[in-house]
Amino acid sequence: MAYHLHITNKNYSSWSLRPWLLMKQLSLPFEERLHPLAPGSGYRQPQWKEFSPICHVPCLHYHLPTPEHSEPIVLWESLAIVEFLHEQYPDKGVYPRDLAARAWARSAVAEMHAGFGTIRQEMGMNVSLRVQLADEAFNEGLVKDLKRVDELWEEGLSKFGGPFLAGNEFGAVDAFFAPVVLRFGSYLGARERYLGGKAEGYLEVINGLEGVKEWVAAGLREKERHEPHEVESLEGPGRVLVRDLRDEE
Repeated sequence: MAYHLHITNKNYSSWSLRPWLLMKQLSLPFEERLHPLAPGSGYRQPQWKEFSPICHVPCLHYHLPTPEHSEPIVLWESLAIVEFLHEQYPDKGVYPRDLAARAWARSAVAEMHAGFGTIRQEMGMNVSLRVQLADEAFNEGLVKDLKRVDELWEEGLSKFGGPFLAGNEFGAVDAFFAPVVLRFGSYLGARERYLGGKAEGYLEVINGLEGVKEWVAAGLREKERHEPHEVESLEGPGRVLVRDLRDEE
């Protein structure tokens, strides 16, 4: 297999999900290399240096099918991976064919890559948990991010006709916002407070994708409990654990 995609725990890793889901949904051939998080550590793991120059995932290795290229081409950032795949497969729909839709999708991908820090901090990815959020959980930064998500989704769905953010086909922009979709499922109360009708409908579209279902099912089967991420999901005011779906597997 020419492409090896290095990722980590599916229950926790939003950045791993993005290129994985894109490649799955667009039927781009790759071999998954899963590296579980070491206990008590963050996402940057020293032992990952052997395949990632920044000890971080996702990391894509492209092995050229020629003898003179013994070392793979290495891409160690999700945005770089997406752009590389668009170059390699220009007709696969990584980005839309329409110029305006493509420009919008690229901008939204870049915004997701660089922004929404409070959502990441206050609604850390944990597909197995259901956490009820009360009013006091929604600080100013989180409210701002959630409103921007609704605004951005509404804009894309209205401008390009849906059911995906940049038109009628799944692409990179949907892969980049898929972890946000899963967060709305994990943290109860955010969806009801801050999403309009079109954005709510978009949640159902993404949750219905076969790739998303496969990722979530695999995350629920993971036995590892990574303490920093378990704590992250529950610390702070106005949070009550309702369910842990791993206990029901």
